[in-house]
Amino acid sequence: MARKKLDLTYITNDSKRKTTLKKRKHGLIKKMNEISTLCGIEACAIIYSPNDPQPEVWPSEPKVQRVLSKFMEMSEQKQCRKMLNQESLLKQIIIKGQQQLIRQRNENRKKEITHLMFQYLSVGKVFDNPSLINLNDLSWLIDQNLNEIKKNMTMIQIQERAPVTKNGEHGYMHHVHGLENTIDTIQNQH
Repeated sequence: MARKKLDLTYITNDSKRKTTLKKRKHGLIKKMNEISTLCGIEACAIIYSPNDPQPEVWPSEPKVQRVLSKFMEMSEQKQCRKMLNQESLLKQIIIKGQQQLIRQRNENRKKEITHLMFQYLSVGKVFDNPSLINLNDLSWLIDQNLNEIKKNMTMIQIQERAPVTKNGEHGYMHHVHGLENTIDTIQNQH
């Protein structure tokens, strides 16, 4: 059964918030341990909680000190290279979403114009006074399809002229296209 989507808002109920903190903290430490073990990396966690006078550290204070020392020895540029705060993370998510939206709109537009093209082809003429934008997009789509056809025809011509060897005999492969199937014939060079 799928989990319901979590509402990421502050939990106002004290006991529920404390229980959530305890469970989430345990889950976070478990995940840190797993990623550290599985990937052979050094990781640490420092968790401040309003209920504890001392922060909780994982895996141990000396290991946390070692990881933090390595981090502090790096240049500021390297430190910040992959660092995200909530704002920059949200910006990244928004940019990705906008890019996906643009791709989806382009894909939908291409399908719409393809459908329009097939409508015109089935009727044999242009109808309903199409807009200049639709006609330009239709022209672009037709050009794209023609270029793809030309490219495929060139590849087929190259393949048909390619020498083949069968049972030690050299020849050229010719493709004879029928309605249901393709028959390959080999002409031997004499």
